[in-house]
Amino acid sequence: MPSEFSQEVIEQLKLYVYRLIDPRNGETFYVGKGTGNRVFQHISGVEDEDASSEKIARIREIRLAGLRVGHIIHRHGLDERTAFEVEGALIDAYPGITNVVEGHGNSEFGVMHSEEIIQKYSAEEATFRHKVVMINVHKTAVADNLYEATRFAWRLNPKKVSRADLVLSVRNSIIIGVFTASDWLPATSENFPLRDPRPGRYGFIGTEAPLTTQELYLRKKIPTKYRKRGAANPIKYSF
Repeated sequence: MPSEFSQEVIEQLKLYVYRLIDPRNGETFYVGKGTGNRVFQHISGVEDEDASSEKIARIREIRLAGLRVGHIIHRHGLDERTAFEVEGALIDAYPGITNVVEGHGNSEFGVMHSEEIIQKYSAEEATFRHKVVMINVHKTAVADNLYEATRFAWRLNPKKVSRADLVLSVRNSIIIGVFTASDWLPATSENFPLRDPRPGRYGFIGTEAPLTTQELYLRKKIPTKYRKRGAANPIKYSF
């Protein structure tokens, strides 16, 4: 199995989208895009921005088993816009993968049931009466526990987020949860005993907002200015 592309191949390959595959069960566990030898850098676990990520943990497990991470170049020779679209579609197609951030545009145009599409385009737009932080949550995580999916673990400014009155869970631009955070803490095992530590990230301790407050926002659409297409950051602020 090759460990890098030659310069001749790189020049022809251009921008590409790839999948990383666990050889123990054939499961796709990560989707990415890149140029040059990016796919091989990911396979080896170098140049990763988050050494504690689920992706890196999976890669380490595979290598400790004496195996090599499998990979597929799904599309190549792409322009940036097309690469974002292919990457986003693949992330939707493999629920449960280790990508921390959804594909570009997935929160706006990703996989939805017809009822979700109707709600998305017919929902009333929310008017923020509070300082809010909006957190775009993964669909698979939402199915398990919305509070847990919303509160842990994010790259954010702890001083800024502590000024928020409310934390809004957002999916497909629709507000699906409203919480109050009593404290924002580093994402360590001490602060969140049932979760794996995530250095450089934060989570909150909180509760559901009062029903009268929830009624102001639930099932409403976040304002247009917060729905910029292609925005990858799952965190947005109203202040």
